[in-house]
Amino acid sequence: MLRRDRPLRPLPPVRVMALALVAVAANLRIAITSVPPLLDAISADLGLSHAAAGALTTLPVLCMGLFAPVASRIAHRTGAAAAVLGAVISIVVGTASRFAGEHVVVLYAGTFLCGVGIAVAGTLLPRLVKTFFPPERTGLVTGLYMLAMMGGAALSSAVAVPLADRLGSWQASLGSWSVVALVGALAWAPFTMRANPHHTPDEEGPGRLPWRHRTAWLVAGYLTLQSWCFYSAVTWLAPTYVEHGWSRASAGYLAAVFSGAQIVSGLLGPVVSDRTRDMRRLLWPAAVLGIAGSVGIWVAPLSAPWVWAVVTGLGQGAAFSLALVLLVRYARTPEASGRLTGMAFLISYGLASMGPIAMGLVRDVTGSLSLVWGILAAIGVVQIFVVQRLRPDLRRVD
Repeated sequence: MLRRDRPLRPLPPVRVMALALVAVAANLRIAITSVPPLLDAISADLGLSHAAAGALTTLPVLCMGLFAPVASRIAHRTGAAAAVLGAVISIVVGTASRFAGEHVVVLYAGTFLCGVGIAVAGTLLPRLVKTFFPPERTGLVTGLYMLAMMGGAALSSAVAVPLADRLGSWQASLGSWSVVALVGALAWAPFTMRANPHHTPDEEGPGRLPWRHRTAWLVAGYLTLQSWCFYSAVTWLAPTYVEHGWSRASAGYLAAVFSGAQIVSGLLGPVVSDRTRDMRRLLWPAAVLGIAGSVGIWVAPLSAPWVWAVVTGLGQGAAFSLALVLLVRYARTPEASGRLTGMAFLISYGLASMGPIAMGLVRDVTGSLSLVWGILAAIGVVQIFVVQRLRPDLRRVD
């Protein structure tokens, strides 16, 4: 039990807490999205196959699946704010280790540390939003959280190659993002000192995951298909256009446009969902956009590459943000939402982490990344069939 013989220190103002949360959220995609524009250079220097190179984005996603259920248990023991601080420190160390990325073991070990940190922080930040922010501000704060996460992804994609050129190596480019992670840790530490004493370790702990609940499996299935397409696209969009003769810098800018489009649809989707009872009306168009963009890259990649990147990004951004809405809408209570999230993340990220590797194997076998986009379009079609079953009257997770 925590001692309550002294009064708790008051929490910081809402705007200060929001800034701290944004500083952390900005790091939840950078360790993944800063890699693809440099994949060809990394592969060439280290002698990696396309499948092995794809593992550099697969590993963090796998960690997001494996450690999402663990995050709630860590928070139950230490407090959610302290757990997030530990997660950001893990990202700092993992990202900084990439300065020594010429050693393959160090590169993959650092990527693993980043993945663990992203998993824990990404799972707990929405819970902290609900806990420490007033109800009338949660929508705004969630929007800022999504903006920071996707903005960080777009920025890291755009400047990865210019940073490598300026700093002299891809190792320095990847490692330099540890500065952003350090800023996040420094911004979050004072908030932790104020917020964590409000944690009581004798609160109800995390319950069992809803393995026998049909609705939970449908939501997890949707998330799996969406995440497989998203992380495969993040990994192989820039290399696809390098394969078509683009410079690494230009391909990185294209990846940044892909991430930037997600900001628009990622913010718009949840806002519109508040006025929509049947989520299928939003999930269908999101899936169709993803399919259309993938088909465009597959069939006519050089006819309108910037359009394909925007269309695919709009579809993936909306699909991801709406998936987060599903985790709330199909649960009866906040605790049930946490259990549903833990199960859905474990399944979806665990399976989707194989996407970049599998698509890399397709490249190794066929000698081209073209077919990858045909496969992603086909997965998008399957996603539509799952969406059809996500009726508004499904039984909620208890």
